[in-house]
Amino acid sequence: MIEYLRTLILGLVEGITEWLPISSTGHMILVNKFIHNEGFTASDLYLYVIQLGAILAVVTLYFRTLNPFSKKKSATEKKSTWQLLFKIVIGCIPAAVVGLLLNDMMEKLETPFVVAAALIVYGIAFILVEKIHKKVKIKSLDQLTYKTAFLIGLFQMLSIVPGTSRSGSTIIGGMLAGCSRAVAAEFTFFLAVPVMFGVSALKIVTYHGIFYPANIAVLITGMVISYIVSLIAIKFLMNFVKRHSFTSFGWYRIILGVFVTLFFVFTGI
Repeated sequence: MIEYLRTLILGLVEGITEWLPISSTGHMILVNKFIHNEGFTASDLYLYVIQLGAILAVVTLYFRTLNPFSKKKSATEKKSTWQLLFKIVIGCIPAAVVGLLLNDMMEKLETPFVVAAALIVYGIAFILVEKIHKKVKIKSLDQLTYKTAFLIGLFQMLSIVPGTSRSGSTIIGGMLAGCSRAVAAEFTFFLAVPVMFGVSALKIVTYHGIFYPANIAVLITGMVISYIVSLIAIKFLMNFVKRHSFTSFGWYRIILGVFVTLFFVFTGI
């Protein structure tokens, strides 16, 4: 029963923090310490595969946008969809290459203080980027070029550092490339699908030995919760960026980074 309570909490945290630019890794580490989690839900397999629920939320909400075979689309719209898919592939290449090469090294850096530093640094980055984000050149996904997609992909590559936030780094990259907040956020969602699916598949292959029936039930429960909460979080973010900047997220990251540092310094955990 305790594992189901933990998966409820972690599913909620994953669903919210995976899409908001505030670092799901940072929150997961902090929550795991607070609930004294040492069970299956604290394993790398669980923490990465639970992301599949979040991925399915993106596929659900943007199925028509990403589906080039829709009968409701004209030939022009289908062509535009194929171009978007190719841009997503191009944008995923940097993170895929670097992730495979440096995955083991980055896992060793997954410490509270590295996470806290990344939270603070990218929090400051969000505040600074918002100050210079005046001229928007790309107001729709159709205006996104292959070059810009690759550039955003380079920023996604930076998210391999624990605490950076995959959505945070790619949104910053998109805004620096001249994208509107909405376009930067949406393209971030799309880039997440192949990258997160690949990482989850890698963890399944690596840790398949701990797939016991009880663990599978806990994992599926976490994925379902993550899926439902992700639907809400994605809709919230898209509505939010239409009226507000990302500055508040920047301040939140800084405050959280300071809190994580103080928490682990004074608790000695």
